[in-house]
Amino acid sequence: MIALLIALFIGIILFEAPGLIKKKMWRELAAFAVYLAIGMALSIPHALGVKLPNPTKAIEALFRPISELLK
Repeated sequence: MIALLIALFIGIILFEAPGLIKKKMWRELAAFAVYLAIGMALSIPHALGVKLPNPTKAIEALFRPISELLK
């Protein structure tokens, strides 16, 4: 499964990056690299069965005081 994921990410890089480099779209390439790295960082542990933290709990904790004030 991990090898398939890595092959998929390499395929995405080989498909997208040369066009961005050829057109000298450096900011877009940087954004592509950042989002691809985030995707890899989240998908590989998920494929290994590592339980990832759920961001909804942090969002809920952040907005709970505001919702309490509005009641």
